[in-house]
Amino acid sequence: MDPEAGIDGLYDIVVMGGRVASIKPSEGSLETTEGWDVVDCTGLIVMPGLIDLHVHLREPGEEYKETIKTGCEAAAAGGVTTLFCMPNTKPVNDNESITRFIKKQAEVSGVNVHPVGAISAGLKGESLSNMAELKESGCLAVSDDGRPVIDASLMRRALEYSKAFGLTVISHAEDVALSVDGVMNEGAVSTRLGLKGAPSQAEEVMVARDILLSELTNGKLHIAHVSAKGSVELIRAAKKRGVKVTAEATPHHLTLTDESVIGYDTDFKMNPPLRTKEDVEALREGLKDGTIDCVATDHAPHSSVEKDVEFDRASNGVVGLETSLAVMLSLVNQGVFTLTDVVRFMSANPAKVMAIAGGTLKLGSVADMAIVDLEKKWIVEPSSFKSKGRNTPFKGKELKGKVVKTIAAGNVIYEA
Repeated sequence: MDPEAGIDGLYDIVVMGGRVASIKPSEGSLETTEGWDVVDCTGLIVMPGLIDLHVHLREPGEEYKETIKTGCEAAAAGGVTTLFCMPNTKPVNDNESITRFIKKQAEVSGVNVHPVGAISAGLKGESLSNMAELKESGCLAVSDDGRPVIDASLMRRALEYSKAFGLTVISHAEDVALSVDGVMNEGAVSTRLGLKGAPSQAEEVMVARDILLSELTNGKLHIAHVSAKGSVELIRAAKKRGVKVTAEATPHHLTLTDESVIGYDTDFKMNPPLRTKEDVEALREGLKDGTIDCVATDHAPHSSVEKDVEFDRASNGVVGLETSLAVMLSLVNQGVFTLTDVVRFMSANPAKVMAIAGGTLKLGSVADMAIVDLEKKWIVEPSSFKSKGRNTPFKGKELKGKVVKTIAAGNVIYEA
């Protein structure tokens, strides 16, 4: 199945030199040369490898939470063949040496890893990082994800400079003056639980600001982890005006609401927080009409040290690389999206957002593929994850649809 190529049916795919050498309607038997590896996908779905624009690999600096190796293994197990990793490492990825280190460490995994550089030096929000150096060392985007860029003039300069180097600016949209001390969505549920809430306007105000700055500078803006109905409406209006803005939503924000927090389980604590049913519906509609371009996990592994504490004190974030496709397939099973939609949201569209190769099985394209058993039912058991992170809001949940094999550049990098 490949929406980009208009492919949806029985095909034989021949891979040579890491690329798709032939893709033709199947005639029942495939002529092969001696020594070729044949993968029988009877009863399975072959789709382009997934592309995740928002992952935290934690290395360097917090290897007890995740390493580049374990993060890439988790990605492969989830059908992800390309990922973008955020710069809030220790030290921060605001220079060539960290970028090159990440790329070098990722080489053996087979997963294509694109480090995202920091917008500001040290993520301090005071001065711009050296974007020329980051671009030269392999960054395609910059972000201060984990923290918003508070200074509007700095964000303006970031969008202006990014144009010269062909970089996308990824916005963590949050007005911290409005969200200060908030640990979940502000509303009826937070009041009932006695937890300090962060209003959706904390996100919407910054989405509005960054859209206006993108419009002013004509810089390329991508809004990370959209969670609020108002944000969707702002992005929709901006796109109609021709602003260069794209956006992503996470599987957890598309499926869960703030009512999940009622048990005080810290695996439901993330930033932005889970919001209302109305917000969830708006995100789904935004994906359907193209306002939101793609689905990204915001994979954020933490150890029990950060999560097995009081809700107020727990770190924000959940893991998602190994569950994202199955969670999105649950929405297909509910009739919210089609399978074609999900392939587009998680493969073709992310490639377009970042203007990279991938997201298709067209002749000559890189042979990145996820092979999926749509009928396979499984229980999410965090202890079996490839990731070091166990902090998933879907633990114990039965999901339907499992990646059984992942191929990157013609090489099998995961097999169930």
